[in-house]
Amino acid sequence: MQKVFRKLHLVILVLMLVLVLAACSSASQTVGTGETASPDDSTDTADIPSKEDTPKEVEPVSSVVDFDHELDSYIPQKDHYSFYFTYKTVHPWWDAVALGMEEAQRQFLDKGITVTYEYMAPERASADDQTKWLLQAEHENYDVIGVDVADESVISPVIDGMADAGTKVMTFSSSDAAEGCKRIAYVGNTHNYEDGAGLTEALCEKLGYKGKVAILVGSKGAPCHEDRAEGARDTIAKYSDMKIVATEYDMDSVDQAYELTLKILKDNPELDGIICCNMSNPVGAARAVKETGSSAVIVGMDHDREALRYLDEGVIYCLGVQDCYSIGFDTLQVAVKIADGNMPGELFPEKTNEITTVIYQKDAALMLELLYGDI
Repeated sequence: MQKVFRKLHLVILVLMLVLVLAACSSASQTVGTGETASPDDSTDTADIPSKEDTPKEVEPVSSVVDFDHELDSYIPQKDHYSFYFTYKTVHPWWDAVALGMEEAQRQFLDKGITVTYEYMAPERASADDQTKWLLQAEHENYDVIGVDVADESVISPVIDGMADAGTKVMTFSSSDAAEGCKRIAYVGNTHNYEDGAGLTEALCEKLGYKGKVAILVGSKGAPCHEDRAEGARDTIAKYSDMKIVATEYDMDSVDQAYELTLKILKDNPELDGIICCNMSNPVGAARAVKETGSSAVIVGMDHDREALRYLDEGVIYCLGVQDCYSIGFDTLQVAVKIADGNMPGELFPEKTNEITTVIYQKDAALMLELLYGDI
């Protein structure tokens, strides 16, 4: 078990904001069609399930992650709040979510409102560990408990039991609970299926709708990973000359994704593509593809620094980047409203949707500068 407490480093945030402003001044807007982006366009995939969608403008690459947030006009009813948040596993993806939480915490403090929280996760994804942590937290004096669901079939009944006992529970990040769960609200990615389908469509187009592909899912039972894999499978099924030759679970481990990809490439030396459903497996897959000299085309998720460098090199074809910072900021703001006894409605929706943006090789250098200061 690892307990993680985050403190905001204002200098880092200022640097990121400066980079955002600089990037915004030079980036041009692109136009999405409701379909998967082409390599020449960066496209928001939050609304891509229908090819009949009306064409719309989308944000430039510099706005993939939105650091410019302010608390809304809601007036909290207390001057101190205590929250507990647990997520799937210790990983840089949730560090980015934490930055958004810390900025919201700072803004509340500027208003004279103290928000404290524990932000905890196991070293490896485990629904059993998450269950133990939730049941322990239930008996502490937290205003709200938030959970990024490790396995919806295991955790949803736990949340229901906590809610029946009077505990205020919300879900956040990339994985909501099962449909009908008694959690109060969810803040995060509501379109994981579409993300998986969109990335796979980009891969199919790149391959000329012909070839053998593999899927690296992530953690078994994690809703976001399973939904993306389902979107990938359904997309592949549309094309008679596309075939899935392997599906493996790497449990959010870069090393395991690397080893699994080596095995897949050994068993399928003519592999044409790899669909990666979390932030870890594009890195592991790219390491293996580069090491073996394979020509397999990789598509995957998120903003890992190493993954962005592989994108810049052309080892990875495209990445769907989620706005983790906004997820964290909005989670804390919604938690305060829930703590005050509010339910979904005018103050906040039952599901607060955060965007995913598909980026390509031409976008990689800007993203590395924007997120990591790499020039």
